[in-house]
Amino acid sequence: MDQVMPQQQSAIAPRRKYRLWTWMQVREALVAYLFLTPFLTIFIAFVARAVYKSVYMSFFDWAILRRKNPAIYIELDNYDELIHDSLWWDSLENTFKFAFLTVVGSTILALACAMAVNQPMRGRTFFRALFYAPSVLSVAVTAIIWSWLMDNQFGVINYALTQLGMSKINWLGDADIIIPSLSLATIWWTFGFPMLIFLAGLQTIPDMLYEAGKIDGTNNWQAFRYITLPLLRPTILFVTVTGFISHIQVFGQPYIMPPSGAGGPGTASYTVIIYLYQTAWRYFRMGYGSAIAVGLTVVMMILTLIQFWFFGRNAEN
Repeated sequence: MDQVMPQQQSAIAPRRKYRLWTWMQVREALVAYLFLTPFLTIFIAFVARAVYKSVYMSFFDWAILRRKNPAIYIELDNYDELIHDSLWWDSLENTFKFAFLTVVGSTILALACAMAVNQPMRGRTFFRALFYAPSVLSVAVTAIIWSWLMDNQFGVINYALTQLGMSKINWLGDADIIIPSLSLATIWWTFGFPMLIFLAGLQTIPDMLYEAGKIDGTNNWQAFRYITLPLLRPTILFVTVTGFISHIQVFGQPYIMPPSGAGGPGTASYTVIIYLYQTAWRYFRMGYGSAIAVGLTVVMMILTLIQFWFFGRNAEN
């Protein structure tokens, strides 16, 4: 008896479809968050809590060896001291120089090696494994190996230079070249991972684009400039952002490699993390150390935003 008019059916059908789509989206979200729960639990317990505690401590004169009232609220005094701290600015400059040289060098080397091992040649699997092999070493092993290689008297690099009729170079004792020396060792150690990322990015570029370019008369350099680089912009963005975040937290290389001691010679390789470590765990100024950590975090965020603006503005989503 009760018949639904066609106009009523057309009004009801989208409503039911919309409700079904909404329920499916909610179910997918619940499943996703269920799988994310273990990670989110660990993140909140060990990362978010630590970040909050560090920011909180940065507003205190927190001396853990002071028996009575170890935490004294001093508002923004730690940040005021940080702004006028010359050692902070020197360590930040050293850290930025190291990160810039390392990221640029490792990105160029990784892209070149990825393009080489992406070619159809015999033994390319062996070379892929060979290039990636240094990445599995620890920072201590890498630092010790390159300390021997760059030794001023008995190092292999200086021996090779003398055999070529050149004078020895004080790689780790000259304040003017200590940062490039540390960067060189780190590039050798870390370029394997971005090489794999670039290799994956290169394999997503269709071969028909290069074939079309050859028909139009493009050479290898033009194909690289107008086809490879534009399509690798998202990959370059990922490699540079993760590289800067990683290398701006450098600690092991400048702490182990200089023969004159951590951050040597003098403070030529003194980085922010070394300064943070010395402040918090040698002089037990936890509040000021927390302010240093917050300052470094702000610098990292600014650099990341600059990279997103520079590389990500034309990158494909």
